[in-house]
Amino acid sequence: MRLATWNVNSLRSRIDRVEAFLTRHDVDVLAVQETKAREDQLPLMGLESLGYEVAAAGYSQWNGVAVISRVGIEDVGVGFDDMPAWGDPPVAEARAIGATCGGVRVWSLYVPNGRKPDDPHYAYKLDWLAALRAAARGWLDAPTALVGDWNVCPTDDDVFDVQQFRTSTHVTVPEREAFAAFADDGWAEVTREHAPGYTYWDYYRQRFERNRGLKIDFAYASPSLAAGVTGAFVDRDERAGTGASDHAPVVVDVDL
Repeated sequence: MRLATWNVNSLRSRIDRVEAFLTRHDVDVLAVQETKAREDQLPLMGLESLGYEVAAAGYSQWNGVAVISRVGIEDVGVGFDDMPAWGDPPVAEARAIGATCGGVRVWSLYVPNGRKPDDPHYAYKLDWLAALRAAARGWLDAPTALVGDWNVCPTDDDVFDVQQFRTSTHVTVPEREAFAAFADDGWAEVTREHAPGYTYWDYYRQRFERNRGLKIDFAYASPSLAAGVTGAFVDRDERAGTGASDHAPVVVDVDL
């Protein structure tokens, strides 16, 4: 199975890129983040003509997640047990969707950004990660992938200038500990060994051209799935050119 994850920063705006990416790399399952649309607003005819099915969750122009699969979609679940809500009144955001595709449970995850360490959204982010970890403990025994935009730089090597980020989110100790806790439970992050380098470059001041990026898109695999991983890569070319997302797709190959 070839599994990919990609924060597309609007699926409607980049549907042509997504269709071309799936075809070019012969992808079986793509987890998408920041679709920024309700399911009924998504342009799916091209994907369906290519043989893909889509499960999506989105409630507004913000957030939104989807799973795109040509190996079947079963048992779709939106959100997870005790997933924190946000807003006034609090609402469960469209940040997690799971589906079983070709025998693998794939979760497309868009972890909250956190904004600033003293912002309520930062506490929401940590609560969200803790709730995901608690729910995910029950998924370890089956072939499962937790993939997406984690909005955490787990190490100093994952940020182009850690000193510049010293008062920012993504690099704080609590965030890094929350990310590492999944490994403590038995999950294996399967992209770093095969796919070094950044996955996100802000549009600001030509950061992609200067390679001033962040590594924040990851794939955690359950033990049985991790044992079959044969390789991974970051498709940097998808971050280049007019109309690109600020994230590059991450692709993982698994021998099932």
